[in-house]
Amino acid sequence: MPKPEIDADGYLVDPSDWSEEWARDVARNLQIELTDEHWDVLRFMRGYHEEHQVPPDVRFVIRHLAETRGAARNRIFELFPSGYAGPACKIAGMRRPRIWSTG
Repeated sequence: MPKPEIDADGYLVDPSDWSEEWARDVARNLQIELTDEHWDVLRFMRGYHEEHQVPPDVRFVIRHLAETRGAARNRIFELFPSGYAGPACKIAGMRRPRIWSTG
């Protein structure tokens, strides 16, 4: 199977090329050990993208974590300390994001 096409910063060009293997490899390269909570976030992001054809704004991910896990607002930044728009979107196979609200 050929490797998916990525842009100059390592984001998938086509989000439909994403796989869990892709996510594990990217997370490993970013020195992030994926937990069940990370996978919950990634699956939420993927589902949102499939439904809306755009990556979710961080506020939607924060709301998801609060509703499903009772997590505090800053939990997303604990899971992805280098930021949501970079590491989380890259691991989830989103295209390179534009600058978004941080919630």
